[in-house]
Amino acid sequence: MFIQQAFKAQHQWWRYVIGIIITIIAVVIGQIPLTAAILIWGDIDPMYVSADTLYQVLEPNLTMFLLLLSFAVGLVGLLFVIRFVHRQPILEATTSRKKMDWGRFTFGFALIAIVNILFFAVGYLVSPEDYIWNFQAIPFLILLVITVVMVPLQIAFEEYLFRGYLMQGLGVLARNRWFPLIVTSLIFGLLHLGNPEVGKMGEIVMLIYIGNGFVLGIMTLMDEGMELALGYHAGNNIVASLMLTADWTAFQGHSLFKDVSDPTVSTLEVLAQVLIFFPAILFIMARRYKWTNWREKLFGKVDPPPMEEPVVLEQPEA
Repeated sequence: MFIQQAFKAQHQWWRYVIGIIITIIAVVIGQIPLTAAILIWGDIDPMYVSADTLYQVLEPNLTMFLLLLSFAVGLVGLLFVIRFVHRQPILEATTSRKKMDWGRFTFGFALIAIVNILFFAVGYLVSPEDYIWNFQAIPFLILLVITVVMVPLQIAFEEYLFRGYLMQGLGVLARNRWFPLIVTSLIFGLLHLGNPEVGKMGEIVMLIYIGNGFVLGIMTLMDEGMELALGYHAGNNIVASLMLTADWTAFQGHSLFKDVSDPTVSTLEVLAQVLIFFPAILFIMARRYKWTNWREKLFGKVDPPPMEEPVVLEQPEA
């Protein structure tokens, strides 16, 4: 059982308080290079830089690298917390299996990557005037390197924090599965409140971010490990970075295409993604990996594993 593995580590509540503080400090330290770059080259007070204007202050590739650097440093801090504050092997914070299942990671990655590319192709065929070819060889190659190296670190930080560390920690503290699923999904979604997409299309978009948090959490609980969630999240963000950019997205830069439309989103479109698309993704994974016992895995109790019986050695006869 994935959550139960935290019982084998040091799981006192105060360790999680210390762990969160260390992780936050690591993220703040990781933001220092971006702040310094804005001060040196941006010719603007960093206090006045918002998510909407950040990519106009510095060169886009440099901005993206420095943004992702804070996640990379945060990941180092979080892994330190897991290994040395909780004394838990990283594998046990990743999966309940005896080793990382890279086949699951690849399936999650390929599934969302193919779906996103198909959605983009349909959108391009329907409204080609909304897109322009944005390819520039050298800037794109630099973006490719940044994406391949840094985006997986960003994904790993978010997944280990929400679907690993907090999912397990809240699970063993609350002794159930539904509480960590709800809390981690809500926090994950709400942390995207400052994204440019929200400011451009309205707070209704938050339902998608929160829904995405629930999808990733359900994957983790039903599959007893983070491999699918890691792959799904990585596939989504890597394709988004390389395929399409816009002046109102979280990733802005030298992607292959640029969306020049004035984006709008209706409540019906958001509900369709949350109530149709996300369940369809889970249905495909459920069929692929034969998930069963949904009620217990999503809402059941989390009990400590039974204590192993001590081995009694027979005394030799006198």
